[in-house]
Amino acid sequence: MVTTHIPIDRISQKALAVIAITLAVATPVSTVAQQTSAASPEQSAILSSTSVHLTLPSAVEMALQRNRHLLLAHDSVRDSEEQKRIAESHFYPVLKNQSAVLHITQIEGVTIPAGALGQSSATGLLPAETLRIDQGASTSYTSGTELAQPLTQLLRIRAGVRAAEADLSSAKIQASDADNGTALQVHQLYYDVLIEQMRGTAAQDAVEAATVTEQETRRGVEEGRLLPDAELGSRTDLLDKQQAALVSRLNLDDLTLRLDDAVGLPLGTKLVLDPDALGDPPVLPTRAEAFTLARDKSPTVLAARQSVEKAKAGVSASRDAYIPDITGIARYSYQSGLPFLAHNFGTFGAAVSWDLFDGGAREANLRDARIKLSMAQTQLQQAENDVRIEISAAYDKAEQLNQLLGVTIQATEAREESLRIQTRRAEVDAQLASGVATARAALSSARMNVLNTRLNLFLAQNNIKRLLGERPE
Repeated sequence: MVTTHIPIDRISQKALAVIAITLAVATPVSTVAQQTSAASPEQSAILSSTSVHLTLPSAVEMALQRNRHLLLAHDSVRDSEEQKRIAESHFYPVLKNQSAVLHITQIEGVTIPAGALGQSSATGLLPAETLRIDQGASTSYTSGTELAQPLTQLLRIRAGVRAAEADLSSAKIQASDADNGTALQVHQLYYDVLIEQMRGTAAQDAVEAATVTEQETRRGVEEGRLLPDAELGSRTDLLDKQQAALVSRLNLDDLTLRLDDAVGLPLGTKLVLDPDALGDPPVLPTRAEAFTLARDKSPTVLAARQSVEKAKAGVSASRDAYIPDITGIARYSYQSGLPFLAHNFGTFGAAVSWDLFDGGAREANLRDARIKLSMAQTQLQQAENDVRIEISAAYDKAEQLNQLLGVTIQATEAREESLRIQTRRAEVDAQLASGVATARAALSSARMNVLNTRLNLFLAQNNIKRLLGERPE
């Protein structure tokens, strides 16, 4: 028998490297533990005791009601509705009142010299002395109620309303797309949690298999059947498997927090998901039908069209700026203390305002509006092409995942048969326990791959529905 001597310093270096990797991976665990211990009592209670059973439909419904991003999107729709009402209000006449109390420090008067009106033997001079008649009073009171109806301005007002309608339509499209996007996000997070749970199970099975292998290798080294390098290799493999299990647990915690936030639950809520409530795969149109539907249903295309409509309204408003502003006016006034005016009187007429020279601002605004229209039309064409590319790529991905699903199912069937054979051989002492454990871990990994592929296929199909403006099922 040939004995190979391995330097002790070489073994120590390998062992130290493995231990360093393990400590580096384990560090986040201690950090999370410290953060958890530093949390408030209320947060600690949530993290430790709260548990919610969540099916996929209930998760989507909860997210549509509680997700903060959706609340902001719907608030944006309400804001656009009010902006449209403000723009429409300019169609109507403005009724306003203006009242004032004024004190005049010095008022003008009429002076009549003595004898200015004549002279007679009976009365003498008329007036007998110089008279001063004040006009009005030192303190005057005025109040006027005016009705002003814009006339030629209605053209620009109509253009403003068209722009507000385009903004409102864009806000509604974006809110609907946000609903669909949130539903798709919940699907993805729900699937990711299920996949990570299965990955964690497979990782734990791999740890158990590596543990059995490491024990068998240690016995082999102690009995002299194996070299010391074999024990180091099995130990390193065990540490790698433990590291993978640890990473899986950390990923699962992170995904759970993200799903809690998406559905509006307190962060740290433990979720019990139902893998049997995923529903059937969505029914999709053909690729050619999807291209046709995208022009009429794609949120990206519809929003781009509203941008074109808004730009057209801007061109109309810039062109109408050349028209003089004519406003019809009707006013009822009351005064007290002003000379030569009745206490109550009415005023009717029109006011005209027109900028004779503005330094070329109107021409520049019109050119700028036309440039924006050209940009919006170009963006619409690009949006149609982008959506077509996205749909084509999404269909390609779905087809690839569908083919991959068949491969992973066949691989799982092969792993099941391998486990059956290994178990039968172990029953007659023709196979070590590590072989059965390794086959079981390989089967868990294969089942995880099937679930991963199936859920990713569902997600790709639902993404196509979102591109077509439909809510994922």
